Amino acid sequence: MKTRKSLKKRFKITKTGKVLRKPAGQNHFRGKKSGKRIRKIRKWKEMPKPLAKKIKKLIA
Repeated sequence: MKTRKSLKKRFKITKTGKVLRKPAGQNHFRGKKSGKRIRKIRKWKEMPKPLAKKIKKLIA
């Protein structure tokens, strides 16, 4: 079965099996966001378990 390339680019799977994603809101309209908010957006966030399970199935 082919992997979903678009999903593979958007998510990371760690060695422990967690699925990580980047938060939305990084590309434009950043002028009105505070520096603190922009720094928080840069970090990878963990996906909720039910969604992570679905994404793992689609990527693998």
